[in-house]
Formats: sequence, C-alpha cells, structure tokens
Amino acid sequence: MTEFTPDQIEDFKEAFGLFDRIGDSQVAFNQVADIMRALGQNPTNKDVTKILGNPSAEDMANKRINFDAFLPMLKEVDAMTKGTYDDYVEGLRVFDKEGNGTVMGAELRIVLSTLGEKMNEHEIDALMAGQEDENGSVHYEAFVKHIMSV
Repeated sequence: MTEFTPDQIEDFKEAFGLFDRIGDSQVAFNQVADIMRALGQNPTNKDVTKILGNPSAEDMANKRINFDAFLPMLKEVDAMTKGTYDDYVEGLRVFDKEGNGTVMGAELRIVLSTLGEKMNEHEIDALMAGQEDENGSVHYEAFVKHIMSV
C-alpha cells in the first residue's frame, strides 16, 4: 500500500478540512468520493461505497468521519489498479468502425450515459466540449489524452 509523505498528509488534511461544513473536523460519507477526487484520485462511486462499508443512503447523508478514518480509505483508493492510456484507447477502438482513429460523438455519448458508471447529460457535455470535429467524430486517442489530463 502507498505511503504518503508527511507533506502530502498535511495537504490532504487541509483539503479534507475544506469539506467540513459544520466545524467538527468531520465530513459526511457522501463527501468522501468528492474529497478523493479533489486529491487527484478517481475512484468509482461503487469503490467508495465499498470502502465505506456499503452504507445505506441515509447513512451516506448522515454519517460523518474524521481525517484519521479517511486517510486509510484514501490509501486504499490510491493503491487500486488504474486504467492506462492504452486500456482506454483499446476500449474506444471497438467503436472505430472505419479504422480511422475516430468514433462517432453521438455513439460515445450513448456509451457514456448507459454503460459502466453512467454519466448524466451535463457531465457528458462538459467532457465532450471541443472534442467533436465538423463531422461529429471524436479522435479517440486525443480524447483519452484530454480525459487523462483533466
């Protein structure tokens, strides 16, 4: 498992504190995924729910944790296998019917909204902004580079 440096831990603690809306040095369960993403991780909601012990919707809204309970969860997410550039390109190549390095933007939008961890229209629009050419095609290698740099 990853060991964070004392400086990193201090930065994480500061970021964690920004999500404390009550002033009790704790955050709600439903904020944990957002904090992890703010700290450069990219866990799925399913991963976070599992790490939190599969809490009910009510617990997600009402239960709170402190930084000392959060840090081991962050380490667990950091240690998870992450998709590589090549993994994502290969996944999108399946939709490249003409073998020309592009996929139809409309098809990509459908995939993003229906498969895996489904995205809503607003999230898809933000992700796809500026990615489609004049024919509605997306050059998927550039798209993956864009996603991985965000």
